[in-house]
Amino acid sequence: MSRKNRKSCIQNVNLHVGMRNIKTAFAATLCALLYLPFSRNPTFACIGAVFGMGSDMENSQLHGGNRLFGTAIGGFLGMALFRFYIIFYPDGGTHPLILGLLFIGVVILILISQNVWPGAVQPGSVVLCILLFNTPVETYVSYSLNRILDTGVGVVIALAINYVMSKERIEGWCASYQANKEKRIKENT
Repeated sequence: MSRKNRKSCIQNVNLHVGMRNIKTAFAATLCALLYLPFSRNPTFACIGAVFGMGSDMENSQLHGGNRLFGTAIGGFLGMALFRFYIIFYPDGGTHPLILGLLFIGVVILILISQNVWPGAVQPGSVVLCILLFNTPVETYVSYSLNRILDTGVGVVIALAINYVMSKERIEGWCASYQANKEKRIKENT
């Protein structure tokens, strides 16, 4: 990239910190803060909060629901498939059977998602793949359950913050503050 093009590209960057940015950062930080006293890893709660924060409540419910339902469907389906897998391969290593279970799992996940929550396919597939290919035999159940719980915590926090700090509510607070300020000024003059 030429120097002129870099300069033009930099000038066209639009950096804007709006309420959604603030609410998202607040939700993720609140998740991490809530997990501190329990010495529990807040990663998936924070991710749930970020995915669950939308521009409004409807958008938050959609995206948070995608993440939560996807994680739950992928987690429970992954536990069932992995349990079946370790009957034949107790070491949990990668053997050809896992490929067939992945194929079947993705098909089942899509079918369930189509009838429960269509946006659940992508996050559910992520959890399913992690369970089948990257989770030790000893921890696949606890990993799944913790992932579902933590995602739920994050999504609920995002929804709560988006409700409490909705655009309409903040505009109301600002209007009330401004009216009180003007009233105090009139009283002092």
